Amino acid sequence: MRFVAIFGAVLVVPVAASGNLPLTGTAIVIDGDTLEMRGQRIRLNAIDAPESGQRCLNHNGKPYRCGQKAAFALADRIGRGTVRCEPMGRDRYDRIIATCFKDGVNLNGWMVREGWAVAFRKYGNDYIADEDEARANRRGLWAGTFDMPWDWRAARR
Repeated sequence: MRFVAIFGAVLVVPVAASGNLPLTGTAIVIDGDTLEMRGQRIRLNAIDAPESGQRCLNHNGKPYRCGQKAAFALADRIGRGTVRCEPMGRDRYDRIIATCFKDGVNLNGWMVREGWAVAFRKYGNDYIADEDEARANRRGLWAGTFDMPWDWRAARR
């Protein structure tokens, strides 16, 4: 009996845990808070970046495509290097929700600290200090004015 219980645990545990194993590889940036790796969409946990078509105002009040700029910032940070993502579940669109890293740097936090994304408090408090730092230093979006990404999306529904 003891052998069967151990054998059963060995078979069940890896299958149950396999959905949360880290993903590692080359990532393609879809937008400022979404990557694609090995054919799977990955949503960066607890952050929200402007949408691709979203416009913001720079420090001179001139409109610019802040969603595109956010995506370019993430793409430049990642380059062609290896990204490691630690999944924590899936969202309603079946995207993997994860915290992702490049060269040991938390990309979720980096995007918020650089001002190209905001802390998505609805889904976690992980990056509030990073947002406060970006705002205080007028980095990225905080150099001008912008609508929070969730407000911008809601206005277009």
